[in-house]
Amino acid sequence: RLSAWRMLQETVNLNSRDKEPSRQLAGDALRAILTDSRYPATLIQQTGLRIVAERRVTRGRAAIIKAYYTKNGGLPQEVLTMELNRDTTYLPYVLGRLFSVLEQVQERANGTATIQDRYFNSAAATPAVIFPRLISLNKNHLAKLDDRDRVYYEKQIQALMNVICTTYPARMTQAERGAFQLGYYHEQQYRYTKKQDREG
Repeated sequence: RLSAWRMLQETVNLNSRDKEPSRQLAGDALRAILTDSRYPATLIQQTGLRIVAERRVTRGRAAIIKAYYTKNGGLPQEVLTMELNRDTTYLPYVLGRLFSVLEQVQERANGTATIQDRYFNSAAATPAVIFPRLISLNKNHLAKLDDRDRVYYEKQIQALMNVICTTYPARMTQAERGAFQLGYYHEQQYRYTKKQDREG
């Protein structure tokens, strides 16, 4: 469980001179916790800004997204889980999962995953612009894999594409971007857990 202080630290730019969370945000967030009331909008806004700036969804930031939308509403409960939900068809969440798999393919093919740096934020904001480009790039990455890996990833991608089975959204709301970020984070964690299980 994330402590209040640890939660607030996730909103701070650790490269800045002042590494303290905003006093206003800290006061509002602590008041919400103590009174069991809605979290302030600034909590999710500041968390989103850190994700955009660093293109990184940490465990703490994923916990904030989950806690914020569980308390405040705005996302279906099925995506507000602690781990990967393979059964949900909620499109923003599925797109986050798909981005993670496409990143894995690029990393497997090239040893690096530059789509995370170049496209993560825009994929979460304007999927209709970015995902066709990513799918096109992915064909080149898949072609570099051996047969076993290529078939493995093609099956994963096709399964997710079958869930999407519609046009990509032109734009996503802040809440939908949160679901995208959770889907991405959960898929990444599932991958690491499987890797540890294999190595263990």
